[in-house]
Amino acid sequence: MRLRSNLLLALAAFVVTGCASMQGVTPDATQRSADQLAADRSLVGAHLSPTAWPAADWWKTYNDPQLTALIDEATAGSPTLRIAEARTRQALALSQVSQAALSPQVNSSFSSTRERSSANGLTPPPIAGHWTTVNDLQLSLGWDLDLWGKNRSAYEATLGQARASEVDVYAARLALSTAIAQTYVQLQRAYLQLDVAQNTLQERERIFALTRDRNNAGIDSRLEVKQAEAALPVSREQIAQLNETIGLARNQLAALLGQGPDRGLDIARPVAALTEAPALPSILPAQLLGRRPDLVAQRWRIEAAQHAIASAKAEFYPNVNLLAFVGLQTIGGGSLLSAASRMVGVTPAVSLPIFDAGRLRGNLAARDAEYDIAVEQYNQTLADAMREVVDQLASLRSVDTQRVEQRSAQAALQEAFDLALLRYREGLGNYLQVLSVEAPLLAQQSLDADLRARELELSINLVRALGGGFEAPAALAAVK
Repeated sequence: MRLRSNLLLALAAFVVTGCASMQGVTPDATQRSADQLAADRSLVGAHLSPTAWPAADWWKTYNDPQLTALIDEATAGSPTLRIAEARTRQALALSQVSQAALSPQVNSSFSSTRERSSANGLTPPPIAGHWTTVNDLQLSLGWDLDLWGKNRSAYEATLGQARASEVDVYAARLALSTAIAQTYVQLQRAYLQLDVAQNTLQERERIFALTRDRNNAGIDSRLEVKQAEAALPVSREQIAQLNETIGLARNQLAALLGQGPDRGLDIARPVAALTEAPALPSILPAQLLGRRPDLVAQRWRIEAAQHAIASAKAEFYPNVNLLAFVGLQTIGGGSLLSAASRMVGVTPAVSLPIFDAGRLRGNLAARDAEYDIAVEQYNQTLADAMREVVDQLASLRSVDTQRVEQRSAQAALQEAFDLALLRYREGLGNYLQVLSVEAPLLAQQSLDADLRARELELSINLVRALGGGFEAPAALAAVK
């Protein structure tokens, strides 16, 4: 009863004396709502569907078993993902350290000291001037009562960081899978361009043979022969460049898999294709908050920063620690385990900061700044997320328009080239007419390969912009 009275008196004295002030130290940032990002006009005309969110295995929609196998292989053994998972384990372990402060701590100790006391010192007879043994066996308990929630808030802050790290694993998996898919499309683009280059070489070889025959017949001069001949190494040079691009893409894919370059040599020609036009979800941008792992992770970091502020504020109030011990102690040859050797003590400790030269205010200001950083990073990430979605929509529309015009142009140029070649073969036209049509035709054939690959790239970018099939855990439903 006396202990409780003394504790209350001490607390009252500290409160009356006053504590360090936190007045004027507050965060400045305001978390933006998704509804504040106007996007209705930008989404006009988009193909909307309530089921348009990507699936977790979105890469299977491209109907390329090799792409599926590559992504499965990468997610099973990628060092990048292992790093992200290790960071999550580290963050969870640190949260367990913080959680320990919420519970009483019990420790035990034993010491045995052999010493000779001074005959002229403070130790009284009969111990003075003699050798003695001091045995000490003790069990101690320490408990921070955490009246203002400092330790609880610190634990919640570290737990929030751990949850953010856990979501970061999904973000890393999405980044890895889309990087593999994008590199795979680059490999496919190189093969499509290689088809154009090889077909061009074959066509130029036929034209060269025809020109040589015409020269032998006295129809064409050696100028036309040399022009046709010069076109052959140009085509071979382009084929060599494309083979280099194919090799580099394979090496990059092998590195993304966490394997050596020999792994890339086993990658066959891609056959990825879109089975249907990409669509957007019906509800944007509101539902994007729970679908993008980077947004979800940043929301957890905001929550963690809020708890860190609460913990910093709690340090301005009185702190109460309860210390107690029970044990046995003997000096000399007494029995350590006898009842007479017991010792018991209780020490309540109350502390209150009064003047700390600005340490607590500085700490609180730092926590407020961390909150501001987390909020503004979230606001920017949210704006970037909507921009990425709309960017893919705009680019997909452009590619659709370009493909219509490209097909029309290529068909007309192909007909013109066939006519020019026919006239040249029949002796009615000259080689210059063939060359004048060949260059734009090759440009359109190359553009066709680029647009086919570009469409695949944009669909992958859209998958990434929409979160790649991620869905926020139910625990985030309460996070605002």
